[in-house]
Amino acid sequence: MPVAIETLMQHVIDSAGSDLHIAAGTPPCIRVGGALHFVGNEPLSPADSEALILPLLSNNQRLQLEQNWELDCSYSHGGTRFRVNVYKDKGNYAAALRALSSRIPTIQELGLPPVMREIADRPRGLVLVTGPTGSGKTTTLASLVDYINGSRSEHILTVEDPIEYLFVPKRSLINQRQLGEDTKSFANALRAALREDPDVILVGEMRDLETIQLAITAAETGHLVFATLHTSSAAQTVDRMVDVFPPAQQQQIRVQLSNSLVAVFSQTLIPRVQAGRGLQSRVMAQEIMVVNPAIANLIREGKTSQIYSALQTGGSLGMKTLESSLRDLVTSGQIALENALTYTSRPEEFQRMLGGAAPRPATSRPY
Repeated sequence: MPVAIETLMQHVIDSAGSDLHIAAGTPPCIRVGGALHFVGNEPLSPADSEALILPLLSNNQRLQLEQNWELDCSYSHGGTRFRVNVYKDKGNYAAALRALSSRIPTIQELGLPPVMREIADRPRGLVLVTGPTGSGKTTTLASLVDYINGSRSEHILTVEDPIEYLFVPKRSLINQRQLGEDTKSFANALRAALREDPDVILVGEMRDLETIQLAITAAETGHLVFATLHTSSAAQTVDRMVDVFPPAQQQQIRVQLSNSLVAVFSQTLIPRVQAGRGLQSRVMAQEIMVVNPAIANLIREGKTSQIYSALQTGGSLGMKTLESSLRDLVTSGQIALENALTYTSRPEEFQRMLGGAAPRPATSRPY
């Protein structure tokens, strides 16, 4: 019989890990500081993995899993919430559990640039936080929303799959809706949201055409909308949103995006030089696009290939390319040059920007 699931969760908490993986054929696996580590040497049998996973689920959730073969939910242990995804792997149940902080970090604690607070102060528009899985998108969004929660009186409505951070109302009224529990789809919840008097809407993920269209519409009609996408740059984000629509609609969407999009923050987490354990062992590199008239015009005309050049000249507005962010992290001694080179999609541009700059001693600012 394998170790209890609660013991494995506690191991993640004690080691400041981020993820726990359960699958038949391998021992349980924990991600700490971006690296995977097996717990023991004994592979789990199909019965073992099922015995670890099923106690996390309610009867209704087990029924959904049997019907759909995959499930997103959450589970709490020892005051720590875990985001749980259960799925089928070679016919057997497997699961990925993401440990979530019980406290929402502040903008200052995350070391987010001042422009992000300025964007959160906007009354309306679409704000996107993008990046690969595990890049801290949810934490960044939670920090921005909690900043609004504490700074002004708004009605904040979130639609999540599942709910990850629990917001405590401060100056704002907050309603949190979970997919599968409180609503059947992101699109349904967004459609209903426009009749629920929100000022700020958080969409956990824009997965399909209808959700993207509704998010744009909500931003156009006077709401501040935050959402995430799995893209790695500002230009790619615009292209992804446009490309989900049929060709006949794409020009209309470009026009709508040029009018409603406020900013795109594309981020990734990179191993820190001589880091501590857990999330503190990684540092965030970020590309920042703030939509000004020039960028709005590029979006409208479909000239997204020129957005990168606009970011290079937009420093006064807080804009930054990923390469300039990587350069700053290398020269400050926070990340190694070889790591920076693996994360840039423009190695020649990065090397040119770095020039002969020598790395300085590391400064510690955890993400």
